[in-house]
Amino acid sequence: MDQIKIGQFLKRLRTEKSLTQEKLAELIGVSNRSVSRWENGNTMPDFDLLIELAKFYDVSIDEIMDGKRKEDNMDKQTEETLYKVAEYTNNEKVRLLGRIKYVAWVAVICGIAFLVLEYFGKGDTGIAGFVLGLGFGASIAIALVTTFKMKKLKEFKRKVLKIDV
Repeated sequence: MDQIKIGQFLKRLRTEKSLTQEKLAELIGVSNRSVSRWENGNTMPDFDLLIELAKFYDVSIDEIMDGKRKEDNMDKQTEETLYKVAEYTNNEKVRLLGRIKYVAWVAVICGIAFLVLEYFGKGDTGIAGFVLGLGFGASIAIALVTTFKMKKLKEFKRKVLKIDV
C-alpha cells in the first residue's frame, strides 16, 4: 500500500470536483488538516471515512487503496466486509474510550486530591503518597491499555483486509 500514491489520487479526485481541502473537510466532517495529511500521504482516513470518500467520489475503496481508477467496480461482498470492519473498529474505539474515561477521572481526582493535601501541608503523609501513586498508576494503565487495544485493532484490520495498516 503506497500512501503517497493514495494521497495523490485523493487530491486528484478532490480537484476533479473543484473542491478545496477546507470545503471537502466541511462536507465530510473532518478538519482540513486531516485532508491535507491524507493527500500528502502522511496518514490514511479511518475505514468509515474511506467508505464515505469512495461514495462521495464515486469510486471503489479498492481504487482508493490502489491509488488509481479501475474499470470494474468492487464486488458487493468486499464492500460489505469493509462496512463490517469499519463498524467493528468504530464500536471498539467507542468502548475503549468509555473505559478510559473512568480511569482518566480517577487520575484527575487523585491529582487534585494530592494538590489539596500538598496545599494543606499534608503532602508528606502516607495518604498523599498513596493518592499520588494511584493517580500515576491510572495514567500508566490508560497508556498501556490504549496501546494494546489499538495494536489489536490494527492486527484485526490487517488480517481481515490483508493489507498493512
